[in-house]
Amino acid sequence: MHIPFVDLKAQYETLKDEIVEAIRGILDSAQFIGGEVVTSFERDFAAYCQVGYARGVASGTDALHLALRALGIRHGDEVITTAHTFIATAAAIVATGARPVFVDIDPDTYTIDPSMIERALTGRTRAIVPVHIFGQPADMGPIKEIARRHALYVVEDAAQAHGAEYQGVRTGALGDAACFSFYPAKNLGAYGDGGAVTTNSAAIAERIELLRDHGRTTHYSHAEIGFNSRLDALQAAVLQIKLRRLDQWNANRRRAAEWYAVELAESGIKTPFVRKGSTHIYHLYVIATNERDAMRNELDEAGVTTGIHYPLPLHLQPAFAHLGYRRGDLPCCEAIAARSLSLPMFPELARDQVRRIAAIARAAAERDGHKELQRKSTSSHAALRADGGKEWR
Repeated sequence: MHIPFVDLKAQYETLKDEIVEAIRGILDSAQFIGGEVVTSFERDFAAYCQVGYARGVASGTDALHLALRALGIRHGDEVITTAHTFIATAAAIVATGARPVFVDIDPDTYTIDPSMIERALTGRTRAIVPVHIFGQPADMGPIKEIARRHALYVVEDAAQAHGAEYQGVRTGALGDAACFSFYPAKNLGAYGDGGAVTTNSAAIAERIELLRDHGRTTHYSHAEIGFNSRLDALQAAVLQIKLRRLDQWNANRRRAAEWYAVELAESGIKTPFVRKGSTHIYHLYVIATNERDAMRNELDEAGVTTGIHYPLPLHLQPAFAHLGYRRGDLPCCEAIAARSLSLPMFPELARDQVRRIAAIARAAAERDGHKELQRKSTSSHAALRADGGKEWR
């Protein structure tokens, strides 16, 4: 029995009639760009994220790029972020002309380590981009305090965290601006590319409106050079239907994560750690094991599709070689990159499927000598860095 990594077909079957009707409505109206459908989704998504404004754009990458530009980030500036993320996070910084500055991650949650941020500050630092990785919010309290003390902007990369919460506040409402991706496989996914910027600032929202539409103020009047980055009506219609189900889908993901935790207990496999006061929505279910590749091969042979997020941290990517980072600079990042494995995770995942996946993973761990329990996930960062992360057994 094949178990996919994500099952978008199963989700579509539950929505088919509504989706077809909504798309037919767009086709009948022939209003493909802008219009009430886009405005309505923006309004609903802003309310969902507990903010005053949401502005749809063409992708999550564009959301990051335009948000940074809207805040005035430009050539010569520095923006602190994590290397344990998809390249879009740092590429958006580069697109403004600024320089990404990478710091290490927390060894428990894999989100940016606030204790590393302050030592990376320079006179050119203008912003921090924390990433809510895999569905868990970054530790925003200390991050925002650092930003307040040093007059820095905070831009959330919430591309994997639709509906997650930090201390009772939704992602999207925790920084000066927040950026979402609606790539199809996201917790809230379109049927193509799409993204959004959320904010409580009317000024930022207005800047996004200009930047996403060629700097246009009237049809042929342009206040500045902008971009073509509009969320189209077809995608907005799909997203509005899905948004009504997002909380239930996230609850289903948390239920599947609980099943995984039970099935993988006492296996020596490191399962996701949830920070106290945070709500994890499990865009990905990421385990860590010292024999990752062997385990993945066994799962693949058994018909279980897995993923690796992310096998080469950004500071070691050829695209960022000019920044001068070397292997060993971010040891926690590098350790999880070598040991992480993403197991199937989607709202329709069944209990029996989780049992089967976990049984294969447990057997692989036992065969590879992983009978010892992992050391406490609260191992000190100093110890992890001293041994390159070997304590993650």
